[in-house]
Amino acid sequence: MSFSVPGEVLRVSLVERLFGRAGDQRPAYTHQDHLAGAEETVTWDELVTRAGVVAAHLRGKAAAGDRIAIVAAQELAYPVAFFGVLAAGMTAVPLMDPASPGLGRRLAGILDDCAASLVLTSRRAVERVRGFVPADRLVVVDELSGPPAAPVLPAPETPAYLQYTSGSTRDPAGVVIPHRAVAAACWQASVAYAVGPATTCAGWIPFFHDMGLIQLLCLPAYAGCRSVFMAPLEFVHRPQRWLRQLADYPEVFTAAPNFAFDLAAATPPPDGLDLSGVRVALNGSEPVRPATVARFQEVFGPLGFRREAHRPSYGLAEATVYVTSAGPEGPTSAVFDRERLAAGEAVETEGGQELVSVGRPVGQLVRTVVDGRIVPDGTVGEVWIHGPHLGTGYWAREDDTFGAWLEGHGGWLRTGDLGVWHRGDLYLTGRLKDLIVVDGRNYHPQDLEVTAEQAHPAVRRGRVAAFAVTGGDGEGAVVAAEWSGEADTTEVRRAVLRAVSGEYGLTLRDVRLVDPGALPRTSSGKVARAAARARYGDGRG
Repeated sequence: MSFSVPGEVLRVSLVERLFGRAGDQRPAYTHQDHLAGAEETVTWDELVTRAGVVAAHLRGKAAAGDRIAIVAAQELAYPVAFFGVLAAGMTAVPLMDPASPGLGRRLAGILDDCAASLVLTSRRAVERVRGFVPADRLVVVDELSGPPAAPVLPAPETPAYLQYTSGSTRDPAGVVIPHRAVAAACWQASVAYAVGPATTCAGWIPFFHDMGLIQLLCLPAYAGCRSVFMAPLEFVHRPQRWLRQLADYPEVFTAAPNFAFDLAAATPPPDGLDLSGVRVALNGSEPVRPATVARFQEVFGPLGFRREAHRPSYGLAEATVYVTSAGPEGPTSAVFDRERLAAGEAVETEGGQELVSVGRPVGQLVRTVVDGRIVPDGTVGEVWIHGPHLGTGYWAREDDTFGAWLEGHGGWLRTGDLGVWHRGDLYLTGRLKDLIVVDGRNYHPQDLEVTAEQAHPAVRRGRVAAFAVTGGDGEGAVVAAEWSGEADTTEVRRAVLRAVSGEYGLTLRDVRLVDPGALPRTSSGKVARAAARARYGDGRG
């Protein structure tokens, strides 16, 4: 399935594809505003005109190649701003609306890092943004008027945007994504998930996140299909809204992290729900759990959801999001011997550890590597990637993630993820930097986290962090977990200690129980282990 991206794909930018739809009156992007009880839609022709107006304004205020930040809510102003920046021949920096103090601190750090010349926002978000941006650098895109400008047609290697990483294992860094990589990634996703003009790209993933940016913004512009979206918090507050969205539109391609499938399955579905129109539901951005796949199918299979529509996938910002995905057969899993997997060897057995495959690549090379050498199937190694969809590096940073040599040529991306090829599929086993080594044995934190969260009902699902600590007795492991407060703390701690010891033969140094919301999280909602270790790894909390 890993065939190369056609050369003509790389030569036609997303800007050319979008502006080629001038005059097209079909609906392009639809914002579902559940708080206001309204929908707003822009046609392709309207979007081209509005993006051209933004481009004309930017050319009078900034220079070609300048970084232009986008700080807005999940609304129609966002795609207008994003495509306006690209049409102006400048580099977009898609960022978040600073709706909470945590996001505000992150936003301020990124704005400082990228040195944006201007910041584009909307009427809805402008008051929140004023505290971060001087008035002379702030542009409200839905207040702009005037004649539209023709687009600047970019060279393939010209930067299209900076994609800031979620920061689960490091401080956020801006991946430089050239126009060539955007075109390649959109082509890969269109092939992997069979996206065409009749598809509806539906969902709620934020536009500043790599998955949301590609699935809900870039891919629709590439394929000429409709995008229907809502704000992330509108899903979190009422998961039924996502389900209703999936049922209300034809030929749906949606995407979400694993926790969203759990949340949806735990909520009573809306009356009359019919999910037979969902062609693909991409599950990615965090480890895909076998229990999640099974539970989602149990709840929604009777309502028309086809099991083969569930597509476990793997991607990362440095690869413009897409790396591998399950095919039309849907989810595939295997049960591996725990001891041998911890030692770096994947051997199937009964009663072991079940993992869900993340499938196979399209249009790129994916290898597993140990000490600079490719390892055979069945051996765990770091996942390395090579292809035209890769970014060119981190903005204003030196890093050895990009440009590694393998198979006689450079340009390989070292992902930091551990994986193993088994029966033609890739299985992810953990993060290289997160790996916990105690007494010479390897433990993957996500395995300890799953065991801990299932040890007692008071432990909150998806709100657990396991990490290594070092002391006078060498390296050990600590679990920090959010809990409901509805049980005796000693009882909960003992339950977690017993579960981890019984499952893995590992005695935890400590179990830290913290208040709901206390664990640090990334912009995409994942627990940030490095930050959790910094906060709770010293025994003080």
